[in-house]
Amino acid sequence: MKKFGRSQSVKRVEDLRFLTGEGRYVDDIVPEGALFAFFVRSSQGHGDLTPVDLAEVREMPGVAMAIAVEDLIAAGVRIDIGGSVVTNRDGSKGAKPVRPILAQGRVRHVGEAVAMIVADTLAHAKDAAESVWLEIEDRPAKVDLAIGGEALHQEAADNRAFDWGLGDADAAQDAIENAAHVVRVNVPDNRIIPNSIEPRGCYAEMQEGRLHVAVNGQGVWSTKKDVAKALVMDTDDLRVTNPDVGGGFGMKAFNYPETFAVAFAARALGRPVRWMSERTEAMLTDNAGRDLVTQATIAFDRDLKITGYSLDTIANMGAYNSGFAQNIQTELFSKVLTGTYHIPAAYMRVQGIYTNTTPVDAYRGAGRPEAIFVLERVIDQAAKELGVTAAELRRRNFIRPDQFPYTTPTGVTYDVGEFAALMDRAGAAADVAGFDARRAASAKAGKLRGVGICYYIESILGDPSETTTVEFTTDGAVMFVGTQSNGQGHETVYAQFMSDQTGIPADKIEIVQGDSDRIAKGGGTGGSRSVTVQNTATLAAVEVMVSAFGAFLAEAEGVSADDVHFDDERFRVAGSNLSPTMLEVADLARDAGRVDLLRHTAKIKLQNRSFPNGCHIAEVEVEQDTGVTEVARYTVVDDFGNLINPMLVAGQVHGGVAQGLGQALTERVVFDEDAQLLTATFMDYGMPRADDMPMITFKTRGTPSLYNPMGMKGCGEAGTVGALAAITNAMLDALSEVGVKDVEMPFTPHRVWQWMEEAKGERAVT
Repeated sequence: MKKFGRSQSVKRVEDLRFLTGEGRYVDDIVPEGALFAFFVRSSQGHGDLTPVDLAEVREMPGVAMAIAVEDLIAAGVRIDIGGSVVTNRDGSKGAKPVRPILAQGRVRHVGEAVAMIVADTLAHAKDAAESVWLEIEDRPAKVDLAIGGEALHQEAADNRAFDWGLGDADAAQDAIENAAHVVRVNVPDNRIIPNSIEPRGCYAEMQEGRLHVAVNGQGVWSTKKDVAKALVMDTDDLRVTNPDVGGGFGMKAFNYPETFAVAFAARALGRPVRWMSERTEAMLTDNAGRDLVTQATIAFDRDLKITGYSLDTIANMGAYNSGFAQNIQTELFSKVLTGTYHIPAAYMRVQGIYTNTTPVDAYRGAGRPEAIFVLERVIDQAAKELGVTAAELRRRNFIRPDQFPYTTPTGVTYDVGEFAALMDRAGAAADVAGFDARRAASAKAGKLRGVGICYYIESILGDPSETTTVEFTTDGAVMFVGTQSNGQGHETVYAQFMSDQTGIPADKIEIVQGDSDRIAKGGGTGGSRSVTVQNTATLAAVEVMVSAFGAFLAEAEGVSADDVHFDDERFRVAGSNLSPTMLEVADLARDAGRVDLLRHTAKIKLQNRSFPNGCHIAEVEVEQDTGVTEVARYTVVDDFGNLINPMLVAGQVHGGVAQGLGQALTERVVFDEDAQLLTATFMDYGMPRADDMPMITFKTRGTPSLYNPMGMKGCGEAGTVGALAAITNAMLDALSEVGVKDVEMPFTPHRVWQWMEEAKGERAVT
């Protein structure tokens, strides 16, 4: 097997520069002499805004520009950032209120940008910002997750952003009404703040008459399109780049007001302008994740086979539509609505509402963790009520291998899966058989111990199209890709795959990403699409190169093209000892003046998405006196199809579990009645620490996908998709020993202690 071949755990090559401070993040590469932008933000959650007077501010020391929304409008800027909308149940479109670059006439959440100051130093910009007087007449703030309340937008009666449905409502209701057993569970899914290690930032500058915007995002093409539209300019006059990006998790996949404002300022002033978010500023303005509550109803026949499933969800959009917000808890949720189970009839209704909180959008998993969390919670509750083990109830209802390809009630077709066999392997790896002994040992120590299982499936999302371009240089090969790494290790895995397919040494392959001038089109990163889609495009590019180089060699040697073969390392010419490598053929082409052979491009479009799936088994220990919870054991067995780099896969799973564990145990967003964010620093918001994390047992059992030529399945979000329900089910298993009947994330010590005390009181009364 090749040193850098697929299925080999090659260490990440980019880590050397990251760990030695050589990463080139957006705040590291700002042009010399760039001006500093600072945003004046609303300190009130909801109110009518009097036009801001900035005349005196513009005369302050160092100030180069001070603008409010009226200035943008006067300059011809299209101020509406916009966002996609869904189709309502009645066929109308979801509400689409204006989301202005700077607040227009009203502020709708604390932290909303009202004005921008641009100055020669950050200190001067902040000094000027402190002189801005905002006149805001209070309106009642809406923070509850319910229809109604003080209207945020005239386009949204009762603050309803949309009313969406999918499935067969009549069939699902009929199954429930005629079922032998019906189980109902109310499932809240708490809001989180993504908190990427590098906050959002950008800069803009003029380059030879063109505008260049650098932003630490998850792709450049939507930014290019949207900024050009807002500034009413030709896209050819705009270049967008992504440098190194320190974490995104979906939160950086969308455009924010600051990028448009900074781009406008740089063009208007003819000077570079920079902006970098501070941590509290990020917590107030970054798109949040999750924040929904679902009433789930599931029906069973007498043999405990599922006959129907119905969901009624209310999802928080925050103050505005973000880029893809309306689609997250509707279309994306529905991709895995029925999970890995054969469910004949299903229906989901989702209502989105506007509140005076930060907008909500994609966060690691984007709809799939939410869907699996609900389903796996209701399955576990059903097992308790029906008197069977959680594993047995799942086993009875899994889609069988002989049922594939399997089309779900929401129209999604799964290609392959061996769910029962994988769950068996997970049970063995987790030593489920030894759980009773561990529970007894915990009891002797005065602790409660519980075990929880989650079997998840997710659908790879994002643009199914992608392009790979390979250019041969005198030093090796440059590979241009349409995705954007924000910590996943793309530079390693793409070079590794290319090396495996071509024989070009991995250290001779340079990966270029995130530059709209050098890469004409790309789908960016999101939805666990990157490796599957990009490497399929690379495979197609290799076919183009082999064909072109083979024809060149055949002509040079005077043989038929059929006499030239490539064995993944060298070309072989029949009847000849000639066996050049791909780099050597490129050199021959260069020497022959065939520059047309030095650059090759292939574009692909996957007809179907892959479906990663797996089993998470968590064990928790709870101290009864304090409510302190420890995840004592954690086991994951995943089906990611064929792997390229198992070590990178394990790292992605570990990171996903960490984010799921954070939401389950420590992360809690709290707004007060006036829509003030009370958890806007790391002193108040409980990010998981190293000592919260268990050692994770990770194994794979792959069934190659039929939907791409390499049999790959994405892995970037899977850890989060499985973690929420596994930990929650384990908590309920542990706390049920003392009479706790329901739990709600996050499981902070005080909340857990309260539940146990309330259960004691109920037992005392009875």
